[in-house]
Amino acid sequence: MVKYILKRLLHLIPLILGMTFVSFLIIKLAPGDFLTSLKMNPSISKETIEALRKSYGLDQPVIKQYFFWLWNAIHFNLGYSFAYHRPVISLIAGRIGNTLSLTVTAFFVTWMLAVPLGIIAAFYRNKILDRIITSISLVGLSIPSFFVAFLLMFFAAKTGLLPIGGVVSQNYDKLSLAGKILDRLKHMVIPLTAMVVGNISGLVRLVRGTVIDELEKDYVKLAVAKGLPYRVILFKHVLKNAMNPFITLIGFDIAGLLSGAALIEIITAWPGMGRLMFEAVMSQDLFVVMGALYIGGIMLVVGNLIADVLLALNDPRIREREVEGRR
Repeated sequence: MVKYILKRLLHLIPLILGMTFVSFLIIKLAPGDFLTSLKMNPSISKETIEALRKSYGLDQPVIKQYFFWLWNAIHFNLGYSFAYHRPVISLIAGRIGNTLSLTVTAFFVTWMLAVPLGIIAAFYRNKILDRIITSISLVGLSIPSFFVAFLLMFFAAKTGLLPIGGVVSQNYDKLSLAGKILDRLKHMVIPLTAMVVGNISGLVRLVRGTVIDELEKDYVKLAVAKGLPYRVILFKHVLKNAMNPFITLIGFDIAGLLSGAALIEIITAWPGMGRLMFEAVMSQDLFVVMGALYIGGIMLVVGNLIADVLLALNDPRIREREVEGRR
């Protein structure tokens, strides 16, 4: 298994290199940069701008700039933000917790709701309970998550029942421990609901379809013919065999923990990585954009690696192919 993990890591390293290089090249091909906007300020001389360009290494060829950034990024020195006048790593450290608290919570809520609902719909397929669940999921699929966020923001603005924007209230420091937890949960309701509604509908239908496909296979018919209880067949055999596509999806979800909430963060004024990335792109803050992409690439590697390991642990056939490959 250790060799399998190392092999997967080696395969994923070129992915990060390719992603960061293409992103760096696209950003550099865009007209102008952050320092170009400073030329509009008459109080800043051309000599000052050129000195800044030289100090940031922006006067060097693009390839040289990339490899200089890559060498520093390997050591987690992600550069200095033009707009915030702070190290990029400190900016990311200040935002990544907000994003992960939202996306990880949405991840668990989505899977804890979608898997049981999908199994129930498959178990009672073509019956009233299945029709209710599939109808609700169809409605959820037809409503974009950003529109749900807009509706919730409008509701909160009109009623005042939920806070708008931010992670905590102004009096957060004065609250008790329970009050602080409740305050954070209240601020999370709008973006969390928008994310869960956007993710759960498709997942419910996928779980339902996968479980139904397994239920129609010959081994299930044989188990039914032998007199095994249907619930035992479902939970002991069918779910295990249906896990592979779900495990792959879990890997994708882990990889998207930092980027999956970007639009929701922007709409709901949640101060996370998505908003930071958007502001950095708009202001052409090169090192912030590259730092966020680099951290996102690492999450992609980790997510795919976790999915591969879980697949190998769940499916003996994958482990056997790996052993045969080493022979």
